[in-house]
Amino acid sequence: MASDHLHLLRIYTDMDAILEGQPYAQALLARAQILGVANAAILQVVDSYGDAGIVHGAKAVDLAPRRHVIVELVDEEPRLRGFLDSLRQGEDVGLVTIETIAIVAHGGHRHHSPS
Repeated sequence: MASDHLHLLRIYTDMDAILEGQPYAQALLARAQILGVANAAILQVVDSYGDAGIVHGAKAVDLAPRRHVIVELVDEEPRLRGFLDSLRQGEDVGLVTIETIAIVAHGGHRHHSPS
């Protein structure tokens, strides 16, 4: 993965969205791993609003507040576009964005396989 050609793909969705009996965000993460996407994370959203200006979140005044999440994936653009092309987007998928990024630091955090 060349760090000068990296992109960030963001998929905004609801934690309770389901795809084939599995939470949609978890399905996206599993699919990204299968397709060899370099980095992926599910981020829980505390508060948010969209183009309608309605605030969603734990403190929102929604009648049925939803738990929103953002699935972020980092890799080269062709791999991320291939990932997007492989998806079936459900109706609970919100905004999907892709942008060029620059890695400014990469810590030494490493996970080890259980022995």
